[in-house]
Amino acid sequence: MPLTRKNYLLLAIGFLVVLTGFVLMTGGGSDSPDEFNYAMFSWRRITLAPILVIGGFVVEIFAIMKRFDA
Repeated sequence: MPLTRKNYLLLAIGFLVVLTGFVLMTGGGSDSPDEFNYAMFSWRRITLAPILVIGGFVVEIFAIMKRFDA
């Protein structure tokens, strides 16, 4: 097989990091369309979540490209 157990473990870790980033981006909506909610622009949604998503994709690429000898 081209991928080993370590590759699949890194793929799972990368997927969890990406999923965590997307979960951190959710929320911040307002109940009323006439009311603006500034919680949309929190540090968690603007900075932390995109860094986690990009980092997760980097881990995914590394997991696919890295060759572990069995």
